[in-house]
Amino acid sequence: MKKLLIGLLVLVTVGLTGCSVSEGAADSSKAAQKESTAFTGKYIVNADYVKKNLDDLILIDARGEEEAGKGTIKGATAIGWQNLASVEEGASGDKNWGLILDPAELSKRLGEKGIAKDKEIILFANGAKGWGDDGRIAWELLAAGYQDVKLVDGGFAALTKAGLKKDFESTKLKSVDVQIDSINSEHLIRTEELKKNYDEYKVVDVRSDEEYKGEVLYGEAKGGHLPDAIHLRYTDLFGKNGQLKSKEKLTQLFEDAGLAKEDQIVTYCTAGIRSAYMELVMEMCGFKQVKNYDGSYYRWAKVEDVEK
Repeated sequence: MKKLLIGLLVLVTVGLTGCSVSEGAADSSKAAQKESTAFTGKYIVNADYVKKNLDDLILIDARGEEEAGKGTIKGATAIGWQNLASVEEGASGDKNWGLILDPAELSKRLGEKGIAKDKEIILFANGAKGWGDDGRIAWELLAAGYQDVKLVDGGFAALTKAGLKKDFESTKLKSVDVQIDSINSEHLIRTEELKKNYDEYKVVDVRSDEEYKGEVLYGEAKGGHLPDAIHLRYTDLFGKNGQLKSKEKLTQLFEDAGLAKEDQIVTYCTAGIRSAYMELVMEMCGFKQVKNYDGSYYRWAKVEDVEK
């Protein structure tokens, strides 16, 4: 009887151990699978990274002061893309409306906001449910010579899910001296250059289906899209979880649309916001000759012909 009991005990122990190993392996497999499907790139971090390094970086709520007042991440400073663009004078579609500010004015505004060039800067907005505001500001900062700029994959929702504390007032940073000598135009294009060399570019419209097909939703001069524009929606970048699809899936998406990594590509949307985010993602996927048209459809529709 004693030998029988010992034998049964050994069997149960082995069974439990095997179960534990199996469950551990399954957990590791799930973690590895999740990691392999997460987007990776030099301008992207996840929410856990922000949580671990919050004290050592500048966190920007790119949705702006009004949205931040409804709830933001504790310690984040709010800046809307409009704060860093020429929108005070004129109307959408005017020649200089919505463009990156000149170096002197941009230096002044970033300095007043405390956005130091020697700090790591991480931005967030509303991800797939937003307009890519964080991408637009990141794109501007990079063009202005900032070196360490990143976006939070999944945006505000991912940060709150990760357990970062919320606040209903954004943080006001101490002003700093910012010196921007020039704007790097490597990933920037304006109407005149695009019109002059149009046939050299593959033009990508990242707006919604309704916008592409000709609906006037935001005060555009007329509905439609740029001639022969390839349609790749901004929202196509994101999976059902609200985070970016894997680099492999997005690269395939771009290539299936007829884009090659050696192509000269121009992205546009309504005001150069969603298209700035698209430019950064395409760049991280290996499409190095991509330019964001910051005048975008507002400007083109006002001065040039469009298709429907």
